[in-house]
Formats: sequence, structure tokens, C-alpha cells
Amino acid sequence: MAQVLVGLVLSGCSAAIPGQAINDPYEKQNRAVHGFNVAFDRALFGDGTVKGALPKVPTGLAVRLSTFTGNLGMPSAIVNNLLQLKVGPAMQDTLRFAVNSTVGIAGIFDPASAIGIPAREADFGETLHTWGVAQGAYLEAPLLGPTTERDLAGTLVDFVIDPVNTLVDRRAASYITLGRMTAKVGDRQRFANTYQSILYDSADSYAQARLLYLQNRDYKLGITADTIDPYEDPYAQ
Repeated sequence: MAQVLVGLVLSGCSAAIPGQAINDPYEKQNRAVHGFNVAFDRALFGDGTVKGALPKVPTGLAVRLSTFTGNLGMPSAIVNNLLQLKVGPAMQDTLRFAVNSTVGIAGIFDPASAIGIPAREADFGETLHTWGVAQGAYLEAPLLGPTTERDLAGTLVDFVIDPVNTLVDRRAASYITLGRMTAKVGDRQRFANTYQSILYDSADSYAQARLLYLQNRDYKLGITADTIDPYEDPYAQ
């Protein structure tokens, strides 16, 4: 399955249109999907004037779930770092995963960061970039939001190669899925002001979300070292 997806992305990434700064040949379709995503977001979380349908996830629980699900993502990051021949980051993530899975009680807490072992996140979209695969066209996927052809393929491959999806039984997998979904809800609520600014306060939320995603992705890939991470927490220590 992973090999098929890699083959598709290698052959299917659209080339940029000459003279166009952003490679968005599917803008009409993307904007339609964006409209659906914004309507779905408004229904669940509100728009600053209308209250959403979902109840508030307590901040403490949201933080713990985010830490827990982040720890679950470490095995996939380790695999991708190895695929990129980044042995040092892979070893660091392995140590982090070991510390947080034991001392941190299955990743509910994050003692690894406290002792100076930060995450070295990596995904298959980044792996494809390292292998020289072009970014392809910008896309907005239903529910998933902003992405590119390369990153969407990477997301699908990450799901396939994630050891958590293959090593746990069905009942445990359902609990993990519930935890991940609740963590995403909690994160959306914790950073409501950022989402409000992008989706509901900007003159063109589609263009704003597209620009921020592409800038943030280039920042993470090290393509533009002087680009400011638009999602950086200004209060992080």
C-alpha cells in the first residue's frame, strides 16, 4: 500500500504554472472544499458570535491528551527520520519515546522535554521532500484542511506505516482514535483566537489559510530559514 502511494505521488505531483507564485491550479475546487470545512468548523466550534455544538474540553485534559497523542506519534517520526538517514534525530526520538512512555506514564506527561530531550518531528511528506519529490499543487482536503499533493500522500503513508495502527488490537485502537480526536478538539479550542483570526476575521480566509500553511511548511522543511513560524507559541519557553 505504501509503495503504491509513493508511486502515485512521484508521478502525479502537478508542476507549478509558470509565473504563478503559488501552485494552486485547483483553486476553484479548493475554495469549495474550504467553504465546507469552514461551515463544519463553525457548526462544531462556533465563529465568535455563534456557539458551537461541542462541549468545552477542560484545558488540563486537553494538554494531557495532546501530550499523550504526541507520544504515540513518536514511532512514526522515528521511522521517517531513519528513512531520511537522520540517525541522530531518530535516536533522540527513541530516547524521548522511552522516557515519556515509562516515567511519563504512557506519554500523559512529558518529562523528556523537562530534561532536555525535545521531539524531532518528521513525517512522510518531509521524507518525500528529502528524496527530491516536488511539492505538487496546493490542496484543501475535506476535514483535513490545507495540504499539498506531496503532503497528502505523505499523510496517507504515515497512517499505513504508523506502528500504533498495526501493533494494537481493535479495542485499544478505538480508544486511541477517541483520544486523538478529543485531543484535536481540545487543541482547536485552546487556540481558538488563532483560528478565529484566520477563518472568520480575515477578508479571504482561503488565501490566508493557504499562505500560512505553505509558509509554515517551508519553515519546517528548512526551505526558508528566515521565515517566521506563523504557529509558533509566543509564550513557549
